[in-house]
Amino acid sequence: MNPGDRVRVERADTEYEGVLLPSSTPDHLVVKLEGGYNVGIDRADADVDVLESGAYEVDVAGEEATTSRVEFDEDLPTVSLISTGGTIASTVDYRTGAVTARFDAEDVLRAVPDLAGRANYRGRVVANILSENMEPSIWQDLAHAVHEEIEAGADGVVVMHGTDTMQYTASALSFMLETPVPVVFTGSQRSADRPSSDNVMNAVCAVEAAKSDAAEVLICMHADESDRYCALHRGTRARKNHTSRRDAFETVGREPLGRVDYRSEAVSFRRDYRERGSVDLDLAPDLEPSVELLKFAPGMDPAFLDVAEDKAGLVLEGTGLGHVHTDLIPRIEELIEDGTTVVMTSQCIEGRVCDRVYDTGRDLLDAGVIEGEDTLPGTATVKLMWALANGEDPASTMREPMAGELTERSAPWT
Repeated sequence: MNPGDRVRVERADTEYEGVLLPSSTPDHLVVKLEGGYNVGIDRADADVDVLESGAYEVDVAGEEATTSRVEFDEDLPTVSLISTGGTIASTVDYRTGAVTARFDAEDVLRAVPDLAGRANYRGRVVANILSENMEPSIWQDLAHAVHEEIEAGADGVVVMHGTDTMQYTASALSFMLETPVPVVFTGSQRSADRPSSDNVMNAVCAVEAAKSDAAEVLICMHADESDRYCALHRGTRARKNHTSRRDAFETVGREPLGRVDYRSEAVSFRRDYRERGSVDLDLAPDLEPSVELLKFAPGMDPAFLDVAEDKAGLVLEGTGLGHVHTDLIPRIEELIEDGTTVVMTSQCIEGRVCDRVYDTGRDLLDAGVIEGEDTLPGTATVKLMWALANGEDPASTMREPMAGELTERSAPWT
């Protein structure tokens, strides 16, 4: 039997029927079932019957082979596809059952034939990691790569990224990069071997967004559980709010900036955005990585603040308007006196920090804490890294809107 054969496999009184795929280990069989799922089976305990030899041609990546139909067309825009890994570019390791980042950008083009005819593509790999392994140095590598692609003539950039830390990376590029073209992050909540995978729709919508007129850093993911629209979130205002739903991302404090209709391919916007070509390409990639994010909880031991000892910066997630236990304030003041810049944000999803209402807030301000306004805690952490490396006055920079991360006032939205 060979990959591509239709087989029936019996193991432990259970019968599986489907197409035999290549396996990452000779000890296991991998079968694509009729419903679209793949299953890994211990070869030693399985009885296999070949129902049809060579029923399908398969490639080494373990899926039905697809011929790339992406050809250069001078009438089409050029979109650069930059891969950092994540579920949108992943496969299943049947030795462990885990999803593993393996594909580079060229694999994604082959795996998503629907991308053909929409643009001319350039593929580039910056990293091949799971998103929990993302770190500031890779943000810098990515910013340089995006800058180089735009400088080389790309009309838009799509960054394929794991969803768990996508909001941090999108924020980082929002501060490091002045872009005259769209830079669109996309990913997948469900891997390509699952029938409910969102990888194809998200990739297609991201390419359409990269061809649009919005020259900002955006996140493009499912707008709801249907397969009709993808939402376009501003990179600094997005938050992953669900572990597994396809519409996990939301824009905090307002509606998404826009959306992409998967069927009609139309890109529409509901708020003002920076237009294509309105700024010159520029890069400010320096970051101060010595910044920590710490969430306050009732009864917290002041010793937890020692994580910021000798650090350049600390972002606190306080309660409500931006408070912590009053017993923590003397230690916070010591950190500030020793050179640590401390920024206060809120654990609340909506609203803004205001430390001028209650005594605790006023004491924090007297200690030297900087109000983070309505900047999201993760975004504030990234912005503080950038501000410490690039701004003469981090306090002023943190209070200044730079990439849509904060608003002058909080108001009800529609």
